[in-house]
Amino acid sequence: MNDMAVAPSQAVQVAARDALDGRRRGLKALLPFVGPAFIASVAYIDPGNYATNIQSGAQFGYHLLWVVVLANVMAMLFQNLSAKLGIATGRNLPELCRLEFSRPVSVGMWVVSEIAAMATDLAEFLGATLALNLLFGVPMLIATVITGVLTYAILTLDRYGFRALEAAIGILVAVIALSYLVETGFSHPAWAQVAYHAFVPWLHGPRSVLLTVGIIGATIMPHAVYLHSGLMQDRVPARTASDKRRLHHFELLDVVIAMSLAGLINMAMLYMSASVFHSGHAGVSDISGAYRTLMPLLGDAAAAVFLISLLASGLSSSAVGTMAGQVIMQGFVGFRIPVWVRRLVTMVPTVVIVALGVDPTLTLVISQVILSIVLPLPMVAVVKFTARRDLMGELVNSRLVTATAVAATAFVLLLNVILLWQTAGLHLPWLG
Repeated sequence: MNDMAVAPSQAVQVAARDALDGRRRGLKALLPFVGPAFIASVAYIDPGNYATNIQSGAQFGYHLLWVVVLANVMAMLFQNLSAKLGIATGRNLPELCRLEFSRPVSVGMWVVSEIAAMATDLAEFLGATLALNLLFGVPMLIATVITGVLTYAILTLDRYGFRALEAAIGILVAVIALSYLVETGFSHPAWAQVAYHAFVPWLHGPRSVLLTVGIIGATIMPHAVYLHSGLMQDRVPARTASDKRRLHHFELLDVVIAMSLAGLINMAMLYMSASVFHSGHAGVSDISGAYRTLMPLLGDAAAAVFLISLLASGLSSSAVGTMAGQVIMQGFVGFRIPVWVRRLVTMVPTVVIVALGVDPTLTLVISQVILSIVLPLPMVAVVKFTARRDLMGELVNSRLVTATAVAATAFVLLLNVILLWQTAGLHLPWLG
């Protein structure tokens, strides 16, 4: 890598050092640290979110908005814990699992995490492929190849330093956010209903539980929890305990800003679907159907904006998923494969799904449920490690933070048990 290639990232590190030493203040001090949480946040607005939020809004109106809000708050908590772990230890979460757990356990965690990563990539790849197909009329199989090439091109930006990749991801996130700002204007949601259902819990029947688990699985992503710790390892070297405290302070702000934006986008996905589809079009259950229904209801412009946001989501999240896969493999088993090999291998399930003609949106929803079932694994690990003073030093969790994280993990486990219970055909009267 030449000097010109690393110059932007070196400039960020110099600016970050000035901020840590108190020579930069205010917004100028924060800017060098903004980036890692935005990369992680892409996992929270991927095509799997489109699938679960469209179905949730179409079938249940605004009722499941509270799940989106709760999941986003939980996401903030666990992304913060993951980032803090990387800052305090200089290692990523999979590396610590390999060092602290027995080899059979760490290998088992790697296998399960790779399955989760493949489910993630399936959702992301399918989303971008479907967007290309609907937006430009590109055949699905050809669209998968184009998606693979474009996501690999995004990943190659890291040769110019981490800032180039962060900027590219940030631009795609901005496209998604702007798209849903426009869609909000088109859809005219009932703001009183949005405000009420964002905070009042509601569940009724097995389908609402399936979509609740899917929303959580699509919002709190296992691979994003693993990745965030890796993004913090070498980005801004911390020399002292004081450096680590200040670095964590800045990264916490990065997390709050990025995850708040992701949460607002997710809410917009659901309330747009509720506003447009729930009354008279509750049967809309897939992305293609949503696009085709939007055209006569809100016009071609609204439908096109929807697909542009989906394409930006699929490309950015697929690139981030590949990055996470590299961190997972390197951390758990100590070796890497070339990025292009991982990109090629993880394309295979999508190509098979497309070739067999399987319903893409059903596949997306099921993939998010798989992610939610796998999710407790990194949640338990990151809580365990960040509660240990011998690992974390002064950045160790407070008792309140640990208790909150344990409660959040228990909630995810409870939802998964309910889902499995219902899948087995057993009835829970209190769910209706």
